[in-house]
Amino acid sequence: MRIVSWNVNGIRAAYRKGFAQWFGAEDADIVCLQETKAQEDQLDEAVLHAEGYRSYWSAAEKKGYSGVGVYTRQEPLTVDTSFHKRFDAEGRVLRLQYPGFVLYNIYFPNGKRSADRLKYKMAFYRAIFKAWQAEDGPVVICGDVNTAHKEIDLARPKDNAKISGFLPEERRWIDKIVKNGYIDVFRKFSSEPDQYTYWDMMTRARERNVGWRIDYFFVSEALLPQVRNAWIAADVLGSDHCPIGIELDEK
Repeated sequence: MRIVSWNVNGIRAAYRKGFAQWFGAEDADIVCLQETKAQEDQLDEAVLHAEGYRSYWSAAEKKGYSGVGVYTRQEPLTVDTSFHKRFDAEGRVLRLQYPGFVLYNIYFPNGKRSADRLKYKMAFYRAIFKAWQAEDGPVVICGDVNTAHKEIDLARPKDNAKISGFLPEERRWIDKIVKNGYIDVFRKFSSEPDQYTYWDMMTRARERNVGWRIDYFFVSEALLPQVRNAWIAADVLGSDHCPIGIELDEK
């Protein structure tokens, strides 16, 4: 099973930039999108009904903000868009249950705007961790986590040590989930530096590869033997993020 995740920075904008061509060539079994910035009634038929896939969406109440979506070839057993009343209004989580695992597609909050938003982000982190811990079976977690875990995961760690996205408390949360058996899949396949998933567009940082690895796949430890590959598709354009993916053997 090939699962791909991408913060598209607007699904309608992504389609104008060649998303459909990328999607067809990718030939993934599941495609998880973050920051879709659209409600379902704003999406045309081509977006909603990609041939061979079912699609599911969770949108923010505020138009043009946040949102997640999933295209899947296999019909899930269940689909949930609600996980916590405090956070549901921002449309950040899709939970899909499959026979062998539960998939969480998540667009985590950004804490840079204000101290209040950082508090909101940390509260979201705590709440979503509790949701994973409450699952009966293994989970696959993907999305834009909005935090780089270690110094290797961003180009300028010292310059960003006091910036949300690389704060000690944010990084400790990733430490916590890893210690609790959620595996950072990419780092099981690559220990190389300069592997990023996000670049600031205003400073044209992508041209210089001054980036951040803030998009992740985590899997429960029990699933790790089934993971065959993990990658970052840094050459795919169309957003300030690039796609990431894993290949998972099905039992």
